[in-house]
Amino acid sequence: MEKKQGFTLIELMIVVAIIGILAAVAIPKFADMMEKSREGATKGNIGAIKSAITIYYGDQSGTWPSSIDPSVNTVFSQYLDRVPAVKVTHSFTSNGTALSGISTAIQSTSAAPALDNTHDGWIYNTTTGDVWVNNNQTDSKGTAYSSYGYN
Repeated sequence: MEKKQGFTLIELMIVVAIIGILAAVAIPKFADMMEKSREGATKGNIGAIKSAITIYYGDQSGTWPSSIDPSVNTVFSQYLDRVPAVKVTHSFTSNGTALSGISTAIQSTSAAPALDNTHDGWIYNTTTGDVWVNNNQTDSKGTAYSSYGYN
């Protein structure tokens, strides 16, 4: 009588259990990596905005743009054709509103910004040329979103 080769049901169940355990460990790590990539994209976007503001400042003989919204300030649209989004989607703190990950809203101010945990988008200081993420919740490393571009 020939012996048939193959896997037993127990062996297959063990393999499925191992794959399930690996997936349970890997999926949360993958989600954290996705958020870290969005944090990096937001830092890159703030760098692009700050570069456009600095070039405008130099070209306009030391005058900060009155608005960084290209649809409002047509002169600034030569430096930044569209405002990039704040890509982060959630905070790592227990309070506050989750960020949308798509907001391009810009709040302009001439004073120190009043940041809290409920806004989304950017905040721009028209007297200093500074720009922040308009939210002071913390990211995956415990850094406030509003400090992006300064660390």
